[in-house]
Amino acid sequence: MPYQASAEQIRFILNEVVDFSKVAATERFAEATPDTVNAVLGEAGRIAAEIYAPVNRAGDLEPARLENGKLRSSPGYAEAFGALAEGGWIGLSSDPEYGGMGLPSTLNVAINEMLASGCLALQLNSLLTQGQIDALEHHASDALKALYLPKLNSGEWSGTMNLTEPQAGSDVGALTTRAERAEDGTYRITGQKIFITWGDSDFNANVCHLVLARLPDGGAGTRGISLFMVPKFLPDDSGNPGLANELRVVSLEHKMGIHGSPTCVMSFEGATGWLVGEEHKGMAAMFTMMNSARLNVGMQGVGIAEAALQKAAEYAAERNQMGAIIRHADVRRMLAIGRAETFAARAICLACAVALDLGRATGAEDWIARASFLTPIAKAHGTDVGCRVADLAVQVHGGMGFIEETGAAQYLRDVRITPIYEGTNGIQAMDLVGRKLMDDGAAAMALLDEILDTAKAAQSAQPELAHEVWQAAETLREATHLLLEQKMQDRFAGAVPFLAAFARVLGAHFHLRAAVAGGADHVTLARIYITRLLPQYLGDLAAAKAGPADLDALGDGAFSGHFA
Repeated sequence: MPYQASAEQIRFILNEVVDFSKVAATERFAEATPDTVNAVLGEAGRIAAEIYAPVNRAGDLEPARLENGKLRSSPGYAEAFGALAEGGWIGLSSDPEYGGMGLPSTLNVAINEMLASGCLALQLNSLLTQGQIDALEHHASDALKALYLPKLNSGEWSGTMNLTEPQAGSDVGALTTRAERAEDGTYRITGQKIFITWGDSDFNANVCHLVLARLPDGGAGTRGISLFMVPKFLPDDSGNPGLANELRVVSLEHKMGIHGSPTCVMSFEGATGWLVGEEHKGMAAMFTMMNSARLNVGMQGVGIAEAALQKAAEYAAERNQMGAIIRHADVRRMLAIGRAETFAARAICLACAVALDLGRATGAEDWIARASFLTPIAKAHGTDVGCRVADLAVQVHGGMGFIEETGAAQYLRDVRITPIYEGTNGIQAMDLVGRKLMDDGAAAMALLDEILDTAKAAQSAQPELAHEVWQAAETLREATHLLLEQKMQDRFAGAVPFLAAFARVLGAHFHLRAAVAGGADHVTLARIYITRLLPQYLGDLAAAKAGPADLDALGDGAFSGHFA
């Protein structure tokens, strides 16, 4: 049985678990009626299952390649992308003034999950374009918006993000790409960027690069960096691709997974660019694109978890070893854990998207703060779950999971990049305990108050589960207060386990809501999560409180096996 889109599960979470009705009740998103939501999820799910999923294997076996400097995409990619673009799906949540639909980003995040399940390597093309659209809407001049946004929204042109350099990965401020002012008001961009996802395409008429570079009077570090639009082809007077710009793809990376997605080394050789935002303030504009991408990358993890789990369940139902192995206790344990993990991670990502939409629609600081707080959790936990569930899916297949022909291994190889790009999960955790707690924990405490209220309301319907969730929220509240008293370096040492603990408690919270609103299977799945997975938060909190002393005391040589 091929991949089946998760539209029904998404619809249940939106309606019963994450309060999407609040988004639809705003004036800005009044068009997001139940009928519209059902139609959007249904048609997008069809594209993911019937058009994207069939080209997934081809992209793995026949990767994108360079031929005489020209990129050749994987078989079927152009046609699959064309179906997505033709339906207007790329601009689903974009400004209608420039060809978008203006629907909530929550729906876009849900669609991106299904497209990632179908073919992650191809979904990256539209995802990067959507992130660029968001950055241009917030920071570009009216002239740039009018020229680029309609073609990006239609899928005629694609967008990329150019940050990383060989010596400047997570330390973006160490970049050396330079920009020089030209007399005509444009800029000349020179330098090399690496790890550029979909840095070229043979089915988009133009590839639009957002490039970070430093002007001669730009200060050191990130404060002196500017952002530029640098297209592959210079638009002519009619706004169509004209002369080739002075840039090229040097090479494509050979990767562990997502083979169909061309990861490019880009060379800019005095290329013409246009300033986006203000000089020396490029990081603010780029962070708009990165934050948009981070939530969607979390949902990529959920998408791969869903697809891998479906494949594993199908195999378990068909594989006969003293009866179908789906009846074996340990196989059922793995499948149940995978399903419980995927449900919780999906709910966390959708809750973050709902908060983003409510912040945009109402301007309310509490929703904006909640979206900001949830973003690193959604990104890190969603991608960690993707890796865990894809690994479980290989294990369910047994030896056949290690054989490439089954396709189970591709999900594990593809998803492994997601905890790394768009800010590693360690950086997400440091952001959570650092910048996201600068409000003295107000956003965190507001979330914990909501979890406690849910647990109290569920006491009559699910007393045992409600008690466990209530106790976990109280314990997490105490740990958060202790974290706020620590020095920042001490927080960083425990950042990853703290994020994991918070995600566990959030997952239990959403499972409890589902148990109250749903049927017997939702109750059972909540019990599985709260009984078998929620207790892990205690170990995570113990690690979060441990501090850096033992980590600092261990000699560097010990990491290589040379003990003092």
